[in-house]
Amino acid sequence: MEMIISGAIMAGQLFLGLSLLVGLHEFGHLIAAKIFGMRVEKFAIGFPPKMWSFQWGETEYAFQLIPLGGYVKISGMVDESMDTDFVATEPQPWEFRSKPAWQRLIVMLGGIIMNVIVGIVVFTFINFSQGTRYLPIEEANKGGFYPNELGEKMGFEYGDKVIAMNGEAVERASEIMNPNFLLEAGNYYTVLRANQELKIEITTEFIREFSSNQNSTFFISPLSKFEITSVTPNTGAAKGGLKAQDKIISIAGQEINFFQDVGVVVKAHKGETIPFVIERDSEQKTLRIAIDANGVAGFMSQDRTNFLHEKYGLVESVSHGTKDAFNVITVTFSGFKAMFNRDISPTKAIGGPIMIARKAYGGSWNPIRFWTITAFLSMMLAFMNLLPIPALDGGHVMFLLYEMIRGKAPSTDFLIVAQKIGILLLLSLMVFAFGNDIFQTVVELISGT
Repeated sequence: MEMIISGAIMAGQLFLGLSLLVGLHEFGHLIAAKIFGMRVEKFAIGFPPKMWSFQWGETEYAFQLIPLGGYVKISGMVDESMDTDFVATEPQPWEFRSKPAWQRLIVMLGGIIMNVIVGIVVFTFINFSQGTRYLPIEEANKGGFYPNELGEKMGFEYGDKVIAMNGEAVERASEIMNPNFLLEAGNYYTVLRANQELKIEITTEFIREFSSNQNSTFFISPLSKFEITSVTPNTGAAKGGLKAQDKIISIAGQEINFFQDVGVVVKAHKGETIPFVIERDSEQKTLRIAIDANGVAGFMSQDRTNFLHEKYGLVESVSHGTKDAFNVITVTFSGFKAMFNRDISPTKAIGGPIMIARKAYGGSWNPIRFWTITAFLSMMLAFMNLLPIPALDGGHVMFLLYEMIRGKAPSTDFLIVAQKIGILLLLSLMVFAFGNDIFQTVVELISGT
């Protein structure tokens, strides 16, 4: 039952997010076309079959079942509908083809512009309402960093202190995980280890594994102080006498200074009963605690790392929101570059709605996460639509720029052929994305991840 509810929440968020973005994207085309006196025959959110529609003026407004796209049908335009009956007639004043090239260009950019505006507005609102919670690098370097398996492969060791990236000083711990930095082979960290500076380089092998491993996001993390907040009933910790507020001194003879130390030691003693030396009311006690087969002792803790919180005014929020929005574009571009350089496999980089729902929106409702992901997808939609592929807005923009430079538009026959090729490419990409979604889901279910 829980899985069904989680799946329904995932699907609902995906449907809502994509419907909003597609609707606003197509509205950008619609409003620009109407401003320039073009006749809009149909405005549709989603792909057929049609669920509901109504007529308002000259335009039919339709809501369709599959929320993976939408379209605006403008009279006198070669588009994905492949309706070319108008070609045999004289151009009419209200038709797309009869308008100046600069007006047609604005209409084709209307959806992209709307997606960029949405991205900036949402990121601005998030910055204004939430501010930023961050960890200064000086605070993170008090204990240093803890590498997981991928971090160790990369060359990090327990307690390394990160002081620079490509020779530039780091100010906040979050900078270390900048995707633009991580997707460029040859970039390097400068770390301090035993009072000696060392370089750790981003390699092609690291990029491949980073992009394919869902647990790789935190390949290194700041070593964190912690406090036990509760003990789970009927677990080894509860039966062994561990209590909230106890301070763990050592486990199985190994000193515990940070939360990550607990996981390392406990997981090495799955299924065993081991000694926990704890401090309670200024006295030390030794408890015998059974670790279950999954490497769990049975207590909850709270991170006591000294994070800072920075609030922004409206002007600062707009600045940060704009920066966050366009950072999505640079990250997406870096991802494409890495994929074309064969640093990332397309099977790991390209996904469809299932991947978006599972790995982005998730199976629980969190409004900040929902709007953050929706803003991220809005900027990605803007980037993808600007690609110079026929059938996408970028393809129309490419042909319009050609017309404006050469003073002559490509022939209608050429545009029709280009549109067919573009549609075939997009359909192939959709089939690949859906197939990859299904394959990856099956693999994860079989492997139990």
